[in-house]
Amino acid sequence: MLDFTRKGKVVITFKDRFAPYVAMELDELGFKPKLVNRTYIEIDASMEDCIYLNLHLRIASHVLFEIKSFYLHHADDIYRRVKSIPWEEYINESTYFSVNSHVEHESVDNPLFVNVRVKDAIVDRFRDQTGVRPDTGSNYDGAVFQLFWKDTQATLYINTSGETLAKHGYRKIPGKAPMLEALAAATIYASEWDRKSPFLNPMCGSGTLAIEAALIATNRYPGLYRDHYSFQYFLGYEDQVYQKLKTELEEKVDHQKELNIIASDISEQAVLFSKENASTAGVEELIKFQVCDFEESDVPEADTGILMINPEYGERLGEEEDLLETYQRMGDFMKKKCAGYTGFIFTGNLPLGKRVGLRPSRKIEFYNGTIDCRLMKFELYKGKK
Repeated sequence: MLDFTRKGKVVITFKDRFAPYVAMELDELGFKPKLVNRTYIEIDASMEDCIYLNLHLRIASHVLFEIKSFYLHHADDIYRRVKSIPWEEYINESTYFSVNSHVEHESVDNPLFVNVRVKDAIVDRFRDQTGVRPDTGSNYDGAVFQLFWKDTQATLYINTSGETLAKHGYRKIPGKAPMLEALAAATIYASEWDRKSPFLNPMCGSGTLAIEAALIATNRYPGLYRDHYSFQYFLGYEDQVYQKLKTELEEKVDHQKELNIIASDISEQAVLFSKENASTAGVEELIKFQVCDFEESDVPEADTGILMINPEYGERLGEEEDLLETYQRMGDFMKKKCAGYTGFIFTGNLPLGKRVGLRPSRKIEFYNGTIDCRLMKFELYKGKK
């Protein structure tokens, strides 16, 4: 049985270019990184800490607790090395489990082969020890194990999350070309929004940016919208610990905070979808929704605030030309109506981004899926700079 209070090596994974913002989250939550990489951060933490992190992290993908690190020269050695681990101390024979692998080794051309060998080793260990073969498959409905293997170094982890943390559970209607919840949260962290000044989101689509802003500002964490994780299937898990953390999560919500978040879209259907998603997240009353062209969006008079637009990129033939005027109009809108704000345009089309007609003070790198994107920052000064 695992000791959920024992500290060990924990690796938090995330999408490339998210590292600074996951580090900011960890700092807010009281965890100090030992190592920061492009796609993961390493910390010292316990399995109980992993439960806490799973409930709180907005930008990460998975929280992994190390089982064992070992030398691995060839794919033929996987079965023997994995079978030697006392898996009966991690799960019982009736626990469904799955395996995921990330492999960079010349002896492997298909990571699915590695998954199968790890599964076989665990199942055969149980058969030899208990006479029972656990059920296993490819989905994340039960316990999840993760193998990373690069060159001659391999490490096995408990994937304490199971399904990715990057989806926050409230978006029942994704709409057209939605921004992943974790990406939306990362861009808001990158904007350095103070969580109290106005936050404007024209072209809101399915409302993800506005909803994430409301969630962040009122201390609503993703664990409020999810109740199934891989850590619940490991020996040593105590449900009362989890339920206590869930209760504390609810107590952290700031129900009294007054916000000025405005989400608008020219599509009535998009606004309806946004309202539905915001309602599921419990923040519909915190967001003012408008059906209008972005140039007609309300811009409250304020000394400071954030304007964030995620326009279309023109990914299909002929679309880019149609968007030239839209990007030019966005620049005019920011110049004429948004003085005092900090403007951000998130785009995967850099030539179109230049048509805004304003010089960005920063171009912050992100990926949206596989698309190389920039969050362009514009200082919209009142009067002369």
